[in-house]
Amino acid sequence: VATEEPLNPIKQDIKKGKLRYIANIFPHKGYIWNYGALPQTWEDPNHTDNVTGCCGDNDPIDVCEIGSKICSSGEIVQVKVLGVLGLVDEGETDWKIIAISADDPEAQKIHIDDVKKHKPGYLEATIDWFRLYKVPDDKPENHFAFNGEFKDKDFAVEIIKSTHEHWKALLHKKADGGTINCTNVLVSGSPFCCSEEDARSIVQSVRIF
Repeated sequence: VATEEPLNPIKQDIKKGKLRYIANIFPHKGYIWNYGALPQTWEDPNHTDNVTGCCGDNDPIDVCEIGSKICSSGEIVQVKVLGVLGLVDEGETDWKIIAISADDPEAQKIHIDDVKKHKPGYLEATIDWFRLYKVPDDKPENHFAFNGEFKDKDFAVEIIKSTHEHWKALLHKKADGGTINCTNVLVSGSPFCCSEEDARSIVQSVRIF
């Protein structure tokens, strides 16, 4: 999600002028879940999280969807929230919501406490993946709040509510978003709100290669 560009398009990430790719963390190939973000949330870099003691990472809250279907980039998926993992990534709070697609065959019966039963090894692999995924880029291992314990749905929902409030403050210019582009078409009362016609012009002005 290119947060610094108008309407925040989804595009290839760039770090230090180069295309960013995720290293394979043996024995895994790339991401081990459907990895996305929860709309209308923001981890405020000026807000110190009471749990982690670190400020937010200036992005929407991340979601690891653990269902059986491989989703497409940009696909909108309704999910059932299962729990949350508190990652501390390079000194920043980076919550990871664990969820499953609402239409997944296992969605009704699965909760965070029994993921280990229905998907043995998946949560342990998730911890290892997030701990190590930046090591190939010569960065240190990541750390976790609660010693890597997954918190339950109620805890996760409170994190979601908190980051949604921060997002609302951002869209109403009550919080400093720095270089984040808040142009939108749907948030009533937001000083960044534009017409659908203006939004269409923004999209059409982007050169497609």
